[in-house]
Amino acid sequence: MSVNKVILVGRLGRDPETRYLPSGQQVCNFSLATDETFKNRAGERQKRTEWHRIAMYGRLAEIGQQYLKRGSLVYIEGRLQTRQWDDKTTGAKRSATDIVANVMKMLGSRGDSAPSEAPSSHAGEAHEESQIPEMEEPQPGSGISDEDIPF
Repeated sequence: MSVNKVILVGRLGRDPETRYLPSGQQVCNFSLATDETFKNRAGERQKRTEWHRIAMYGRLAEIGQQYLKRGSLVYIEGRLQTRQWDDKTTGAKRSATDIVANVMKMLGSRGDSAPSEAPSSHAGEAHEESQIPEMEEPQPGSGISDEDIPF
């Protein structure tokens, strides 16, 4: 058994770019910044930013193009996918790892670079339906509490 799952919360570094595959399927790409704060050996606070390349397909790509913009705070769930190609100028092999998103939730306040109108009845939540199983709400007395949720 293996698992390939990524969960990120961050801000868009640029407006989403949309293109269409030869099949006609829409693809939305953008960069997402996540950061962490830590103390170095001298006790000074340091901040490290990581940049992630995000790709969304189909209906999720349409929603992303319509509602996301640079600075938007989003929650992304997806999987890692590595691409390889030969560089046309040097002939060297190149590779890039992207996150292929299948869940996107818009976070933040409406004035905080978020859209003024939600794209679905779930107020800022979008799924690529073909890949996300329906989750059931825990029943009362099931032994699951808010403290069991990792975030």
